[in-house]
Amino acid sequence: IMAEGADAGPRLAELLAAGRRLWEEVETGAEPSMGAPAVQDKVRQGLDALQRAAAMVAQLDLFSENEELEEIASADLKYLLLPALLGSMTLKQVDMSRRMEHLESARAHFWRFLKLCRSYGLGKFHLPPAAAASPGEEDAGSPAPRGPAAAQANLVAMAMSRQAKIERHNQQKELENRLASMRSSVESGQADEDQIREFYLLQIQKWINTSLEEIESIDQEMVILRSRATAKQPSAPPHGPARPARTPLKPFILTRNAAQAKVFGAGYPGLPTMTVDDWYEQRTKQGVVSAQTVPQRAPGITDEEMQKQQQEKKEEEDDEEALQKARSWDDWKDTHPRGYGNRQNMG
Repeated sequence: IMAEGADAGPRLAELLAAGRRLWEEVETGAEPSMGAPAVQDKVRQGLDALQRAAAMVAQLDLFSENEELEEIASADLKYLLLPALLGSMTLKQVDMSRRMEHLESARAHFWRFLKLCRSYGLGKFHLPPAAAASPGEEDAGSPAPRGPAAAQANLVAMAMSRQAKIERHNQQKELENRLASMRSSVESGQADEDQIREFYLLQIQKWINTSLEEIESIDQEMVILRSRATAKQPSAPPHGPARPARTPLKPFILTRNAAQAKVFGAGYPGLPTMTVDDWYEQRTKQGVVSAQTVPQRAPGITDEEMQKQQQEKKEEEDDEEALQKARSWDDWKDTHPRGYGNRQNMG
């Protein structure tokens, strides 16, 4: 393997160096916006170089989960960083229409890097799940416990997570300081093999912390993007068939019978008139009023007779007290003319 790596070494080293240089230029660039065309050109070039280098590493089979860290040559340790660099460069793409795709790709790169480091015993950390939890997945198991004990457990978990972040941040600062002090000697070729090995191991530890932070950030952003996508989806239609649009009613005069329709029609020639029966028939045809709700009238019966029949039917169904009250009212009407006692509009 190392013989093959030596043959392709200069080419592989050039690809890694080019990708690393472009990543640093984008990371520490003076451009005010990540979406500037010049910046995105560097992102594309860097991704291309890093992807070609990663494909070459896979073809040469430089790393294996079955070997020990001591079996990796010091000069080859830097190629362990390729998945982490790919993940970081993938996140620097600004095409929001493909943001979810970029997040998933970057997360997969970071996770492969962490898994490879874990297999070599590099760093002490908890390996995140291979993929972010889908909506509803976290609720698929048993229901979450509730009560004071569960609340206390959540507080403890939050405190531990916060403490882990603080420790990673402090460790990151220390690693950056040590790397800065060693960089010049390693890049100038003055460092011995032990110093070179320590330098790359420190870089790996630094990227382990970065990858853990990035995966946590990616998972949070994916939750937000999924909630936005759900909010943009049209709401489900109500149960049952959709109700047809109602035809708007035109103004008209509603009369009791055909005689009134002629009278009002003569007085208001510009306004149509219709009887109650005509109105019910029209609304029934439009589907607004059910035919069962339309009162059926026998031919030749006037409105007053029909009302009287309905009143008598209702009286029969009422109790004895209501019946007596109705009879007293009928007796009173026999001896008092219509409008008796109405003096409101007189004088």
